[in-house]
Formats: sequence, C-alpha cells, structure tokens
Amino acid sequence: MAEPGLRSIPTLVGDAIRELRDLVGGEIALFRTELALSVHHISLGLSLLLMAAVFAIAGLFTLLLALVKGIAVLLQSDALAALIVGGDFLLLAIGLGLFGRSKTSLSTLEPTRTGRQVKQDAKVLTERIDT
Repeated sequence: MAEPGLRSIPTLVGDAIRELRDLVGGEIALFRTELALSVHHISLGLSLLLMAAVFAIAGLFTLLLALVKGIAVLLQSDALAALIVGGDFLLLAIGLGLFGRSKTSLSTLEPTRTGRQVKQDAKVLTERIDT
C-alpha cells in the first residue's frame, strides 16, 4: 500500500503536463494582452503623428504663401515670385524623392542578424546534443 504523501509516477507526469499547459496558456494570454496594448499605443501615436503632419503642411503652405508675397513685393511680379518659390521647392522635392528611393529596398527589410543568431543557436544546440 502506498503512503498517503507519495504519488505515482503517472500522476506526477500528468500533473507536470497540466501545469506546463497552464503555464503556456498563461504566457500566451499575457502575450496577447501585451500585444493588444502595444497595438493601441502604436495606433494612438500614429494618429497623433498624422494630425501633426496635417498641421505642419497647413503651416508650410502659409509660410510659402508669405514667402511668395514677400518676393513679389521685391520683384514687383506675383507670377515670377511664385515660379521662383515653386521651382525651388520642386527641386527640393525631387532631390528628397530620389534620395528616399535610393534608401528604400526590400533587401533592407531582411532580418539578417536574426538569421545568423538562429543558425548560431542551432549549432550550439547540435553541439550540446552530440556531447
């Protein structure tokens, strides 16, 4: 007859599996909660950035209009002032666009460091299994 404080091996294994399942389930629930909170924070931040961009664009247009009016007073020509300011900003936009295009590439999205780390971890695990 088994002592009251001792449990059988199948019971211990079953308890360990249940506890592991509960632990993994709790970790997954925590991950989902943290992910939802992170998504909320990111969406709030992006919304605020979008609003800031709208106000910045409105402010930029106002400043550009003031610049055109100021140059028009100096040159005595509204059309020439608008061409000068518009041309300068068009050149700036083209330059920034070309620079941005040169920096965007699908190859920069590839997680090269993660791939190297996974290979290194696999190598270490293989070496530990072999010993």
